[in-house]
Amino acid sequence: MTEIPKDHPRYESLLAREKVVAGVKMGFTSIQGLIAQGRGESFDYLIGERSTESALYAERAAVAALLLAKNPVISVNGNVAALAPEKVVSLADITGAKIEVNLFHRTETRVHLIIEQLKANGASEVLGKNPDASLELSHARRMVESKGIYTADVVLVPLEDGDRCEKLVEMGKTVITIDLNPLSRTSRTATISIVDNLTRALDNMVRLAGGMKQERKEELVKLITTYDNKKVLSEAISEIQEHLKAIAAEMEY
Repeated sequence: MTEIPKDHPRYESLLAREKVVAGVKMGFTSIQGLIAQGRGESFDYLIGERSTESALYAERAAVAALLLAKNPVISVNGNVAALAPEKVVSLADITGAKIEVNLFHRTETRVHLIIEQLKANGASEVLGKNPDASLELSHARRMVESKGIYTADVVLVPLEDGDRCEKLVEMGKTVITIDLNPLSRTSRTATISIVDNLTRALDNMVRLAGGMKQERKEELVKLITTYDNKKVLSEAISEIQEHLKAIAAEMEY
């Protein structure tokens, strides 16, 4: 990767780009992932490149759902493997979640490389190499493992495709997404939508999970039962509006 000076004002953003580019060169991130990364960056500008109050609330609800789940699974694609493999492993370890590779642009080589990337970052087991079940989809993301995504009660699907998110919800699963676009079909379909940057969101969730593991089950249940995803998305849009208004005000003479 190109070395980015840590005092560069765009350090975090440029570092993320370099990680995705490196993932493409190494063969586990698809070339289409570069476009997805750029699209996410544009929305990150709009929210002020920070974890907003609505995002933090959704992240707390997401952690509660993972901790309460009987069979939680974190789904990983090429961009996630490039950007935050160690954070995925940390979250899986602390919540007891399984990790499963699931790809739209699937090749066996890419699946193998992503599994190796995750294992190099501490994962002991990664599902996805031997799919034995199928979702009702017409593309490769239908291919899942029966002990993983297919039977999961809670699935964290960061950087998700809207149609698979919709199908998983139809199957009765609690679906958690990390998507910087609050207007996307994924965000509007998911059970818990986190409008935040992937690495910030996972950092927050790992930190939250450490403390929430000690909370009483009743408190976690209350957090889930009172959670309102439509309200969270509405607040995320309002936070974008307020951020843009503040910037506009700074530009006035």
